[in-house]
Amino acid sequence: MLQDLLGRIGMQLPKEFALILPQVQLGIFALGILLTDFLLDRKSRWWNAVLALAGVGFSAKALWNLRNLEDVSAYHSSIVVDPFAVFFGFLFLISAALVILLSVRYLEIEDEHHGEFYALLLFATIGMMFLASGSDLITLFLGLETMALSFYVLTGFLRHRKTSNEGAVKYLLLGAFSSGILAYGFSLMYGIAGSTNLAEIAKAYASRSPGDPLVLISLVTVSAGVFFKIAAVPFHMWAPDVYEGAPTSITASISVASKAASFALLLRIFCTAFWPIRPSWEMVVAGVAVASMTIGNFGAITQSNLKRLLAYSSIGHVGYMLLGLVAGTPDGFKGIAFYLLVYVFMNTGAFAIVILLRREGVIGEDIEDLNGLISRRPVAAILLLIFMLSLAGIPPTAGFIGKYFIFLSLIETGHYVLAIFAALYVAPALYYYFRVVVHAWMREPGGAARPVISLAQGVALAACTLFILVAGLLPDRFINFAGTTLQSQFLQMILR
Repeated sequence: MLQDLLGRIGMQLPKEFALILPQVQLGIFALGILLTDFLLDRKSRWWNAVLALAGVGFSAKALWNLRNLEDVSAYHSSIVVDPFAVFFGFLFLISAALVILLSVRYLEIEDEHHGEFYALLLFATIGMMFLASGSDLITLFLGLETMALSFYVLTGFLRHRKTSNEGAVKYLLLGAFSSGILAYGFSLMYGIAGSTNLAEIAKAYASRSPGDPLVLISLVTVSAGVFFKIAAVPFHMWAPDVYEGAPTSITASISVASKAASFALLLRIFCTAFWPIRPSWEMVVAGVAVASMTIGNFGAITQSNLKRLLAYSSIGHVGYMLLGLVAGTPDGFKGIAFYLLVYVFMNTGAFAIVILLRREGVIGEDIEDLNGLISRRPVAAILLLIFMLSLAGIPPTAGFIGKYFIFLSLIETGHYVLAIFAALYVAPALYYYFRVVVHAWMREPGGAARPVISLAQGVALAACTLFILVAGLLPDRFINFAGTTLQSQFLQMILR
């Protein structure tokens, strides 16, 4: 759209500019929101959300125009546009749109409806999109920090709540520490290869012994930094406090979009630079996956705060997705892509129900606040049941299909012990997910008020529910989409 406009007035854009047009458009709308926010009175602040949604829409249109590019690099090969980048770009934009819809009424109740909230959300999305398209260490690090800095501020956005301030400080300190470790690992990768390009680094690693101390140190430091970003055990300690303290709509974004972006970073690095030394990291990733499923699922059992419960739940889901990387097969990578796609909708939907419980004088984050939801708001209780079933991986929901491909890839590659572990951990997950359902369906409501669903929240909930059911009942098109995504140039190379 921006290209068409400039073309009409005689201005020609460089061809490479078209490859980053989705990010540029998000940046323009983010800056526009910061400017127009001063012109709006308190009752008209919802226009900021409209502008943010418009920015997401324009960015999605520009990204759609790039969907048929196979492997086009630009800016001295620092970014690459391929199906992988386009797929993850759409994940980030979908998540941003859902979060914007869920935030309008929530921010009004919190009395924190400011334009910078939406601007920071768009800036975070820009960072995520560069993470997915980056093929250079510098680009990846800049994208990661753009995303992280935005979320540090958004986590502490509820300045009047101590938990929000505490979560933001912990996130900032631990995030900065992990970024430092990651930067050190990147510097070692550059020292080994003499280049910041991932393909060149892969060639340098292939020419060295897997037991080379520098290679192993770079692997350990980079892995630690990336595992922190996806909240994998033992680098998960920040997640429960940050999830609890952040505004609930931002918690949804951190648990979904930020995690997907970090997985994009992980896949770019492990499936290019680190692929020649796969024997050195395969068992480590497997151990981290099992530990994440263990701590995540058993940690969630004891939680009474819904956001902390979902935080530990997300740690468990990270374990499942890492198993797809351990398998290293087309089905494994397809499972990761489909799992992330489904996770956007089912986890955002779960947090949307928590948002509905927030009202004047009631934070609504305790599991007891769900009591009697079936009698107070039947539609919300039914939707909660669907989201919990999908998170647990029960058919015919989309969550079941995601887990199926992970199990299939493990069995195909002979990782039977890992497959058994993954299957066994469904049992504790069922317990704590259905514990949530029991409170909503089988407990007395007491004097709790009837939750109010705004139009924007209703649209977001409807979109999440529809996708979970359609992708669960008719998964073929979504599976093919996910499979095509991770058969881009760099993954085709390693799967031969």
